[in-house]
Amino acid sequence: MKLFYYIKHAILALTPRYVFKKKLKKLEQQYSDRGSYIQSRVDYYVKDLNQFESSRLSTTINDYKRKGFTSYYFDLKEFLYYFPKHYKLSYYFGDETHIESIPTLFKARPIAGNNNNSVLFKLDKRRHFRFVDDKLSFAEKEDKAVFRGAVTQPHRIRFMEQMFGHPLVDAGQSNPSETNPEWKKEFMSVEEQLRYKFLICLEGNDVASNLKWAMSSNSVVVTPKMKFETWYMEGTLLPGVHYIEVKDDWSDFEQKIQHYLANPKEAEQIVRNAHEYLEPFKDESLEQLVCVKALQKYFRLSGQFH
Repeated sequence: MKLFYYIKHAILALTPRYVFKKKLKKLEQQYSDRGSYIQSRVDYYVKDLNQFESSRLSTTINDYKRKGFTSYYFDLKEFLYYFPKHYKLSYYFGDETHIESIPTLFKARPIAGNNNNSVLFKLDKRRHFRFVDDKLSFAEKEDKAVFRGAVTQPHRIRFMEQMFGHPLVDAGQSNPSETNPEWKKEFMSVEEQLRYKFLICLEGNDVASNLKWAMSSNSVVVTPKMKFETWYMEGTLLPGVHYIEVKDDWSDFEQKIQHYLANPKEAEQIVRNAHEYLEPFKDESLEQLVCVKALQKYFRLSGQFH
């Protein structure tokens, strides 16, 4: 898979710009009936941003170089080919959610507060935008929640302190723990996690990396109130509609899980809502068009694209 990934980007680097112009025109024609939906997403990513001077931006497309963060680099580079090489931009790669003083492309940003200068782009997508073909129905799954992942941040440690050993939770951390060695459990594949009715999605340094595949399953996502958002627009997800929201201290977890175990039709409706929400994100051609349109707006507001 990695080989094909690099071959794809090598081919893109050799492709003349007129080919990208032609492809964009074809995509615009293909989705001419989705204009309002596409614009709503573009306006969400490039949010409440006023015009700004391009002279404040850090680099030109021509000077855009690979410096670590390989997947981030290529995920952005793929769509910079649609624009002239003298256009300027600012970007920040990695699991970081601070707000820059100039409009900057980020993978993630805080949901609350003034986040206008953080322009969301689809970065690190091979890790975050994975989906599953779940063969089990909600009814066929085990009546428990599952969590597997690294436990280093305070909120994840708090989760393990509160929920490890709970009869309704199979929780385990993937990294060693000197303080709580019993928390360390064997690796559990995605397929194995899909045997459970509830999938716990915990934010890390920014968003929960398992959220997208979990919402594509026939299990129900369980998470405290989300604080960060990405290209997936986590800030538009609704508790009780797309997922089950629990308190930060997990004190209402058992009550909520017991409710959905006793009312499986409500849980199955959440699964259907989650599938409906993520369906457009599975359309690769549509995703490509939204990516280009988001950059068009960013460059337009900086006075470069007309």
